[in-house]
Amino acid sequence: MKRMAKELASKHAPLFSDDYEKNKLKINELKIVGGSKTERNKLAGEVSVLMRRARQAKEAEETA
Repeated sequence: MKRMAKELASKHAPLFSDDYEKNKLKINELKIVGGSKTERNKLAGEVSVLMRRARQAKEAEETA
């Protein structure tokens, strides 16, 4: 699940944000995960964490 989230975050970075609800909808639109709601939610959570970390790293670079 984490590997898939990393691939999504790198390939489709403009589509995703650090907002879990928006990511959940985008993953549903892209039909990335089969019909499993649990898998979709886990993937959306992982993508949210990765995007939040990327945003924080970018902010840290700008302030340094």
